[in-house]
Amino acid sequence: MADLSIDLAGIKSPNPYWLASAPPTNSGYQVQRAFEAGWGGAVWKTLGDPILNVTSRFAGFHYNGQRMFGFNNIELITDRPLDENLKEIYETKKLFPNHAIVASLMVEPKREKWHEIVKRVQDVGVDGFELNFGCPHGMSERGMGSASGQQPDLVKKQTMWVKEVSQVPVIVKLTPNITDITVTAASAVQGGADAVSMINTINSLAGVDFDTWETIPSVAGKGAHGGYCGPAVKPIALNMVAECARHPKINVPISGIGGISTWQDAVEFMLMGATGVQVCTAAMHHGFRIVEDMIDGLNHYLEEKGLSSVNELIGKSVHRFTDWGDLDLNYKLVARINNDICINCNKCHIACEDTAHQCIDMLTDNNGKKYLEVREEECVGCNLCSNVCPVEGAIDMVELPRTLPSMTWNERQKAIQNPVY
Repeated sequence: MADLSIDLAGIKSPNPYWLASAPPTNSGYQVQRAFEAGWGGAVWKTLGDPILNVTSRFAGFHYNGQRMFGFNNIELITDRPLDENLKEIYETKKLFPNHAIVASLMVEPKREKWHEIVKRVQDVGVDGFELNFGCPHGMSERGMGSASGQQPDLVKKQTMWVKEVSQVPVIVKLTPNITDITVTAASAVQGGADAVSMINTINSLAGVDFDTWETIPSVAGKGAHGGYCGPAVKPIALNMVAECARHPKINVPISGIGGISTWQDAVEFMLMGATGVQVCTAAMHHGFRIVEDMIDGLNHYLEEKGLSSVNELIGKSVHRFTDWGDLDLNYKLVARINNDICINCNKCHIACEDTAHQCIDMLTDNNGKKYLEVREEECVGCNLCSNVCPVEGAIDMVELPRTLPSMTWNERQKAIQNPVY
């Protein structure tokens, strides 16, 4: 078996799978159950001044037969007394000394408030703090969460306040509800953050009931925006992790969050620069024991790749992620249809004819059998046909032999501006 242990800014855990700060980490009972199931760490549900929650709180976005493809919630931080949480954190750490316990914190953007809660919480033996600058609902209306996380100066200032008194590593959790997450990530690093985590949930409204015309979820006939998560947000989260991983001023470890449901998702996040990952919606959907498959799958993958440690994955694909202007304009792919596998559903033809480049023909052979064929000279390699095709292997995207040297848009513009005579 490969070594699955990680060290994220000094926070060690037996594997890269942590539970994110959310309902699954609301109590010692839950976190202990999670550790028994095999989770490497947990970020305790956000501590602060206890609040009152509403009902209902959750809404699933179901798509094409898949339950909870996306997930929306309007639940806030802990509604349990701080002393009760601290007692359970202390007990859980004693029972599981080798597992990572990180305390998520949120208070008003005041220096004395941050000093007070940090000093109280670190006394019970947490391995680190995660500053919640991302929650987009409820707490943000009170000047906390994403209201702080959208202001780079406040991100930097509050991180500095915590670092003044913290004796353990500090992770800053960032909001995706911002134009450029690298700006606030860099501000966190400037404030002394030991690591950053992303993404927190995305502003959303899950839906509207067709019969009652009430929002989903509904609280006594009214609703509010909530935080969106689950598999549907994974591409957004993966992009933000990648952007931060390649940014020269964000030179700290990243904890990847957002739609991670399988070991394959975890591998993608780690290849794009995450040291470890956090999971929430998948655990809420399937229970804590999903981590068993995630651990087994990761072990088998590392074995197949001949890797002895999961840390060998971290950042290995970051150099492949660049700006559009640095992509090779002379690289050419075309689609080729394997008619031995094709089931003649014609989805590729319809998609290409109606919404792409009209380069797939419906033909008839000498026996009167219909088949599909790509006019390669007109195919632009957009991949739409292979994406709509329901049969694996029926359409291949094939690289054409080079006829022109590599050339990017940036190189082209430079040549135009500085012609050689």
